[in-house]
Amino acid sequence: MTPVLSPNTQAILLLTAPLIAGRGTASSDLLSPGEYKRLARHLREIQRQPADLLSPDAAEILRACQPVIDEGRLQKLLGRGFLLSQAIERWQARAIWVVSRADAEYPRRLKARLREDAPAVLYGCGDMALLETGGLAVVGSRHVDDALIDYTMAVGRLAARAGRTLVSGGAKGIDQAAMRGALEGGGKVCGVLADSLEKTTMNREHRNLLLDGQLVLISPYDPSASFNVGNAMQRNKLIYALADISLVVSSDFNKGGTWAGAVEQLDKLKFVPVFIRSTGEFSAGLDGLRKKGARPWPNPQDVDSFEDVFSVVMPMSTTSTQLGFAHFSNEEPTSADAKPTAPVSPDTVPGRQTHNEPSAPLDILSDAPPPAAEELPPVAPEIAAPIAEVAEIPQPKSPPAEVLFSTVRAEIQQLLSVPMKDIEVAAALDVSNAQARAWLQRLIDEGILEKQKKPAAYIVKQKRLFE
Repeated sequence: MTPVLSPNTQAILLLTAPLIAGRGTASSDLLSPGEYKRLARHLREIQRQPADLLSPDAAEILRACQPVIDEGRLQKLLGRGFLLSQAIERWQARAIWVVSRADAEYPRRLKARLREDAPAVLYGCGDMALLETGGLAVVGSRHVDDALIDYTMAVGRLAARAGRTLVSGGAKGIDQAAMRGALEGGGKVCGVLADSLEKTTMNREHRNLLLDGQLVLISPYDPSASFNVGNAMQRNKLIYALADISLVVSSDFNKGGTWAGAVEQLDKLKFVPVFIRSTGEFSAGLDGLRKKGARPWPNPQDVDSFEDVFSVVMPMSTTSTQLGFAHFSNEEPTSADAKPTAPVSPDTVPGRQTHNEPSAPLDILSDAPPPAAEELPPVAPEIAAPIAEVAEIPQPKSPPAEVLFSTVRAEIQQLLSVPMKDIEVAAALDVSNAQARAWLQRLIDEGILEKQKKPAAYIVKQKRLFE
């Protein structure tokens, strides 16, 4: 049975996906990420969405898109319906799901941090909920000695004991060692693959982990795609974007994907703190990253000291982009007759949870640049009220981040009249774990909260609300 795709996701796949089935080959006419970004912007400007390219009046819309993408090229791509149906059947048989930026299930961490540079389509297998849990990103070189493999596996096992998700790239060497250590320790793992998703998910060792909800594998590239250096470099930003903090175990100097991804994170993206291994043999690559701002890994030996590493507070200019009050849609307005769905039935996906309630738009309440025009959804009336309340706070000269914090301060204190963990606070406020910890740490610095050791939890020092 061919799974049902939302109209927008179907259109995006036709425009951007190679739809490799078996020994099929990719189309050279596919829209590149940059081209699709321009098309999505243009569609927004003319008040259209990708699904309209498949509608009865598509000819008129295609002509309107001629200044951005050649009309004939779009027609050729959109005419691959049969190839799409074949690809979907193949994915479904392997329990591979697909989400696009038009779907509510698309990871909100990627949307909030990468914005319109988030991959138009994600393929995956396993529990999608793991993509929203943050955690520790571990990256490093493919060719390393046994000592570094053992070191990395120990880091993975510690992350598992702490209940933190391990995020990595699935490549041989450091990536696989970190993931193996976490999985053997009973932890949760998110693998962001640059190639061979289909082959990896069919591995007997991985199937039980996928079925049990311990592992999720995702890729922005076709499930049958083979290795490509460019793809491996581009997927690095997804690893960092899905995590709360990161650790570079090994790296060449001024070359290779690990170096490029870490430098991009330190110099440009700044999603999460970047730590580097601080023990063992000297590494020119790690020393180079240190000079660019990477921090030495404090080598935590127990759960409490490991958790302390997650208390590192990023500058407000970067953490403000992590505000995750809810989900926003890139291309598709919320409507009852166009609810986005993944191509595989939730019942057929290992470990996948279903959510009947629709997600609300994500509101970026900070001085960060707003999302691209195509990502701004219509705001439902019931969502607009809380935003209006924030706007009425009598602090017109304060930065937006301070206005927001003055609002959540009292809410956090009310929550913490009883001890709560940071992840519980994040869930109650519907924000990312990193953002919740940043606010909690600030209130500790102000003397409002204290952090208990056993059990590890936060609680208000005073019994009265903050004045």
